[in-house]
Amino acid sequence: MSYSTTEMMAVAAARALANEDICFVGIGTPSLACNLARLMHAPEITLIYESGTIETKPDVLPLSIGDPELCETALTTVSVPEMFQYWLQGGRISVGFLGGAQLDKFANINSSVIGNYERPKVRLPGGGGAPEIAASCNQTFVVMAQSRRTFVERVDFITSFGFGEGGDHRQRLGIRTQGPTLVITDLCLMRPDPPTKELVVVSMHEGISREEITQKTGWPVRFSESLAQTLPPSENELKVLRDLQTRTNRAHGGK
Repeated sequence: MSYSTTEMMAVAAARALANEDICFVGIGTPSLACNLARLMHAPEITLIYESGTIETKPDVLPLSIGDPELCETALTTVSVPEMFQYWLQGGRISVGFLGGAQLDKFANINSSVIGNYERPKVRLPGGGGAPEIAASCNQTFVVMAQSRRTFVERVDFITSFGFGEGGDHRQRLGIRTQGPTLVITDLCLMRPDPPTKELVVVSMHEGISREEITQKTGWPVRFSESLAQTLPPSENELKVLRDLQTRTNRAHGGK
């Protein structure tokens, strides 16, 4: 059964979530993944969106964090300050999802500028709540398409702190959370090497070669000695995922 790269990333991210997780969800693929997990194997997962909706169970995917679908299906809705101060900075979120324009080998994320900060080639939207998510969630999952332009040796600007310069840099700064524990791309899955914190390929998606991953990574990427192959999406996973997307397209008129 054929599937898209977006479907592969969503399925891989969903599989990494557990029933007891409390997730800080982002719009796009993270929202798709979290709701797929809720509909498949984690019915009691708690989904929290940045707008303040807690334990939301949307029937269709939201267009934005302000989509009424989130409030209508949530257990409760709190203010944004309460969301960040009590829930996020209070250490109550187990998994946060992140993405960006650049990611480096120590899982630092740039969503601010391309080039020099004072005179950038491109000025990007910025971090929003991402820096707080990176620091305060127990662990973060990064979801990004992989290319030499996005997976770089060193990011131009650290918007969301991963492991800094590697090793114990995170701990030396007093950040007690785990940081990025999983990077999900359209080619593979990566995890940080325990001592160095450099990202290592632990699983390749079906039909992807080492050469392709190497060519699309901006540093000399390492492969795990116990390298696995990512299981492709099952027929049931694709059915649930596509049913959700069909309902969403119908509800939003194809927007």
